[in-house]
Amino acid sequence: MSTKENEALLRAQGLEAGYPGAAGIAIPDFEVCHGDYICICGENGTGKTTLMKTIAGLIPVAGGVLERCPCLAESKAAVGYLPQQSPLQKDFPASVIEVVRSGAQALRGWRAFYTFQERRRAERILERLGISELAARPYRELSGGQRQKVLVARALAAPRKLLLLDEPTNALDAESSAAFLELVDELNAKGTAIVMVTHDPDAASRAHSILRLGAGAAFCANGAKEAK
Repeated sequence: MSTKENEALLRAQGLEAGYPGAAGIAIPDFEVCHGDYICICGENGTGKTTLMKTIAGLIPVAGGVLERCPCLAESKAAVGYLPQQSPLQKDFPASVIEVVRSGAQALRGWRAFYTFQERRRAERILERLGISELAARPYRELSGGQRQKVLVARALAAPRKLLLLDEPTNALDAESSAAFLELVDELNAKGTAIVMVTHDPDAASRAHSILRLGAGAAFCANGAKEAK
């Protein structure tokens, strides 16, 4: 690629995704460039979350090649990852605002405190998601839907080159889901590449490209997006 803007952040060729000791799932060749917006779709059990964990570096590549741009290693905050909720996440011993600010922890380094800009960004995201009134609440006391909103806010708490989102609108009501997708659109317009696992038709319609797993697996431009 001739320019940094067109340089691929990720490039998969002959990739297989799977846990050690298990058969790998064949993934269509794909690439993610600066400013891309890609949705991973498919039926349950087709390997969407497994692929996302492979991209995030949480499990090793089972086969083939997954190239990562060196720019993703320049900062711990270059890649943001929002996994699906797990039972362990319910017991964070912190307030909501502390959980959200912790999304910018990689930027803080050895600094003892968050900057004004980092604190204000966390507050603005809570406002946009309509949960400012939860800021002082203990995270562990929230409902499942409220926790998901807080984790979404945490994922957006720092600027990213690449944002990985696994079913982010699960457990969100329609209003909160729409507000979140608008925030993602804004981040993408400013250059953040988005890779999102979703069953949400509204979320998928916003993507530039679709990576479909399972029957009819393919990586292709989003026709709905192109038609707009």
